Amino acid sequence: MLSKEFLTERGYCCGLGCLMCPYEPKHIKGNTNMKRILIVCALEVETQGQLEDYDVLYAGVGKVNATMKLVDRLTDYNYVKPDLVINYGTAGSRKYKTGDLVDCTKFIQRDMDVTGLGLLRGETPFEKDVPVIIESTSEFNPIGRHATCGTGDNFVEDKSQYYGEVVDMEAYAFAKVCYLYDVPFISFKYISDGADGNSGTDWEQNVSDGFVEFREKILSLVK
Repeated sequence: MLSKEFLTERGYCCGLGCLMCPYEPKHIKGNTNMKRILIVCALEVETQGQLEDYDVLYAGVGKVNATMKLVDRLTDYNYVKPDLVINYGTAGSRKYKTGDLVDCTKFIQRDMDVTGLGLLRGETPFEKDVPVIIESTSEFNPIGRHATCGTGDNFVEDKSQYYGEVVDMEAYAFAKVCYLYDVPFISFKYISDGADGNSGTDWEQNVSDGFVEFREKILSLVK
């Protein structure tokens, strides 16, 4: 069986029905279109520097950094807009156990709270073009748990800031940028802690462990 790497390096589709055909749509003789995938992460420590062969963006921690870096990339005149943006990172959860790799397909801004004015928690005032919960439009999802990710600019260590099934600090920002720029988006999170009083210690111990899961369950299917 011809490998995906060999077929990619050849640069065109032979049209003979190769199982590992990397071209979209598949099995069209002479087709040179390959799906362009951008992987976005907060920190390089989460991937152990093992994404050199991929189009990857390390945005830094928090919603502002995530928004700024992804907008810069998508609006770069010399950059071809990707067909899919995949976010990988660590997250806390009180539903899923530490060590799980889960897909997040719904995103909410958990620290946006204007309920005092009658708005829903997570709803941004005076914003009508973006739904309170942003949903993934990606067809690619080999896990299929469809978790809701609550993003906020704080590290969750108690119930007061826990909102969603998974909590992180960047995914909503990535999802919102992709929503506004009409790019399919999905997030895969390795559960590094229980979003509780032990979160800090647990995250430091587990932050680098999830990349093996991500590589085997996700990266193996996109390259």
